[in-house]
Amino acid sequence: MRVHQPLKLVSSALLAGAALAATPAAHAQDQLNVICSVQADWCNGLSTAYARATGVKMNVSLKGSGEALAQLIAERDNPKTDVWFGGTGDPHLQAAEQGLTLEYKSPAMTQLHPWAQRQAQQSGYKTVGIYSGPLGFGYNPELLAKKKLAVPHSWADLLKPEYKGEIQVANPASSGTAYTMIATLVQLMGEDKAFDYMKALHKNIGQYTRSGTAPIKAVARGETAVSISFVHDGPPEKLHGFPVETVTPAEGTGAEIGSMSIVKGARHVEAAKKFYDWALTPAAQEIPFQTKASFQVPSNMATKLDPNVPDFRKIKFIDYDYAKYGASVERKRLIARWEKDVNSLPR
Repeated sequence: MRVHQPLKLVSSALLAGAALAATPAAHAQDQLNVICSVQADWCNGLSTAYARATGVKMNVSLKGSGEALAQLIAERDNPKTDVWFGGTGDPHLQAAEQGLTLEYKSPAMTQLHPWAQRQAQQSGYKTVGIYSGPLGFGYNPELLAKKKLAVPHSWADLLKPEYKGEIQVANPASSGTAYTMIATLVQLMGEDKAFDYMKALHKNIGQYTRSGTAPIKAVARGETAVSISFVHDGPPEKLHGFPVETVTPAEGTGAEIGSMSIVKGARHVEAAKKFYDWALTPAAQEIPFQTKASFQVPSNMATKLDPNVPDFRKIKFIDYDYAKYGASVERKRLIARWEKDVNSLPR
């Protein structure tokens, strides 16, 4: 896996970790097993920064949030993971509900945005918000022009017959992005109308991908015209020279609260707590900007925002109920209904 890493990467993160490295306790456990549910460059940037700052080796496994939750459930009696970093907050809340993660209240908690603190409170401090980003559409302007297709500006636009086969979205069973779409539509339209909408949308879907970031990567490479994605996944592709733009739907949209959790029964629990505290510092939260991996709003209020971070003031958001749609029973029920009522239909 190739890492695109600027030379000046993590200089500030090294300073943030210096205090940790200066204490004997920081080296009490010299390795950490992390499931990382954000972009690969971000994961590798974290690993590099933390190792240089503290001497602790991070063994990183890249998994979507749905897959990560499935792994924690499978390893419940013998956890091999210490920290689960990133990915949509709903499965993190489900992990907390199922007793898969450890209660820990970081000293950095008061430095975080209210939405991040609420995420922690709702979980009994078994997870915490580390970033937030809106759901929207990615599109390839060159491909749209070539095919004489208009830019979609609303959920309703995606149902137009000219988009048949031109849209990609992930599978909600493996992707937190796609589950956020279902939960958003249910809250926006009401459940029955939302499923009628997704049945109609199904006719225009060219592929349901495993990963939530795969559709916008396909858009960037001209493999599909439109994706349903988190809009912060667009700028990294554009910065690498690909023709991709993003937009949020006019009717309203939801936002993820990406989260972080310590696994209950972790083999390196003290090292996990040290990493948890460090990951909430402004320096650590600037790493996705430095690596050009992603551009969400970070949870620490003191973190300097990159110009590519979406301006939340210009986006129409629904009042997303994170507690309800983060519950295991609700997630399982909605995904099962999607499999039965939507994914089983021909296209």
